[in-house]
Order: sequence, then structure tokens, then C-alpha cells
Amino acid sequence: MPTFIMISRHSVENCPMNNEKTKKLVLEVTSKLGELAKKHGIKIVGSWTVIPEHLMIQVYEAPSLETFLKLQMEPEIMKWIANNTTEIKLAMNAEESIKLLK
Repeated sequence: MPTFIMISRHSVENCPMNNEKTKKLVLEVTSKLGELAKKHGIKIVGSWTVIPEHLMIQVYEAPSLETFLKLQMEPEIMKWIANNTTEIKLAMNAEESIKLLK
């Protein structure tokens, strides 16, 4: 199953630590994310935040890019993405990379 890394950054003004509107939005999205991922057959591998850099890294396993993008287009997720600059990367684990080398 493909692995997707989502790297998101928000501005200092939109930081949930200091912005009540954004904080409410983040809490809403995180409470629904597991349910939405399950709806699309997506596994959330993990989520990490680097608070001083206003950076969030999330790792997902999804059946396909199309399926992953459908999750990202859910209204709750779109609200969150609108407050961030987001990159999505398709990644391979070491075993998959080695197979390509052989």
C-alpha cells in the first residue's frame, strides 16, 4: 500500500497555540480524522508536530493516490488545509527502495 507523507505549515498568526479560531478547527478535524480515514480505507501511521516551527508531519498508508486525495477533499479536512501550506509526497520504505535497485 502506498505511503504518503503530508507536510503542513501554518503562519504564526494562524498558530492554534495563539489563535482560538484555528485551535477550534484543529480540535474538530483531529476528532474526526480517524473516522474519515477509515471511511476511505486509509491507515494513519502517525502524526508529529514541531511547535516552534509551526510544522506538522503526518504519514498515511492509502490504497491509491486517488483514495488519499478523496480524504483530503473531505469538507472538514479542506477547512484545515485552507489554513496551511501543504505538501504531499509519495514515499517508499527501505525494502521498496531496495527492490527498485535490484
